[in-house]
Amino acid sequence: MNYILFDGDVRTALLPFTYTRPVADIRIGILTIREKWEKFLGLTTTTLTEPYLEEKYPMVEMEENVMINASFLPTPELVAKVKDLQQNEAIFKGEDVIAFYSGIDQEEIDFDSYTQLEFEDELLKINNTWDIFSNNDLAIRQDFKLLTEGRTSQPIPKTVQCLGKEYIFIEEGATLSFATLNATTGPIYIGKNAEIMEGVVVRGALAMCENSVLKLGAKIYGATTLGPYCKVGGEVNNSVLFGFSNKGHDGFLGNSVLGEWCNLGADTNNSNLKNNYAEVRLWSYETGRFAKTGLQFCGLIMGDHSKCGINTMFNTGTVVGVSANIFGSGFPRNFIPSFSWGGASGFTEYKMNKVNEVAEVVMKRRNVVYDELEQKILSAVFEESQQYRNY
Repeated sequence: MNYILFDGDVRTALLPFTYTRPVADIRIGILTIREKWEKFLGLTTTTLTEPYLEEKYPMVEMEENVMINASFLPTPELVAKVKDLQQNEAIFKGEDVIAFYSGIDQEEIDFDSYTQLEFEDELLKINNTWDIFSNNDLAIRQDFKLLTEGRTSQPIPKTVQCLGKEYIFIEEGATLSFATLNATTGPIYIGKNAEIMEGVVVRGALAMCENSVLKLGAKIYGATTLGPYCKVGGEVNNSVLFGFSNKGHDGFLGNSVLGEWCNLGADTNNSNLKNNYAEVRLWSYETGRFAKTGLQFCGLIMGDHSKCGINTMFNTGTVVGVSANIFGSGFPRNFIPSFSWGGASGFTEYKMNKVNEVAEVVMKRRNVVYDELEQKILSAVFEESQQYRNY
């Protein structure tokens, strides 16, 4: 069977992250949603997404296909039902379609003509950007079981103090010494070639992906994920960094999500709680205004390639788009559109020629080529996000 992950109706609600990737390639827990599905299915998946992303994330269609809503995280029970799907069958969770059978000639899908199978068990579904950090604890626990079951961890070095060592898993090539790890509050996964420097204190759950680094004296807690090649220092609570992003120095990051290729300058801090303890509102790309999150704790949402200077201060519930450059004293606004340059004193447009120059240099430092395809994607995002740059 051929499996295709589609964005569904949550794509706009998951901006700015879905400006530069399909829903399937959002990281939550240890793995991306695509990696979770492929691990369970034992097969490669392709993607139905926005036209300007299709060259990087193509769709392969065959005679028989199962379309899967990428906003749903897989479980063994769900995957079993997906694998059993037959012609003219669809799996639903309430009003939401999870998966359905599709032939190559089907242009229109009429679910009224399908046999609708209701999935009764609990599932994680990513509807909004804040769901990524809010559900990260459970997602780490699910991925930890998936990745470590039946396997043996590398030994914990003698210089490392630990609690709950049965919930600590160290992959090959990882290095750590003179650190404190407490896995009684959640599992700790240390990925291949990851590094934990001296003096680091971790309170699980924690996911460190391949080649990620925790720098000297870092304090990490509250279900945090460091994607591949991320470097993190200072204090981090319940935050997700997708990959290739840096928070290399002191400062606080809490209840936040950072995309790829982001960089937070030294002593950058974000607020994750309002002074009056009120519910946090966050910019909604769906409605074009600030929307209720239902959360008391909500910090920074930052899209790919965005950066900020030293001592930057982000207010509670700040959304930063793709490729923004923020600097200066004071609190910048709570919604910073993509390709913005400036800070509390005002913004101007960050021109594409400068964007390309910086992206090429930044990615080269990680031995990744900023090629023509990546340029096309950022150029498309530049045009799509133009409507928000009303400085």
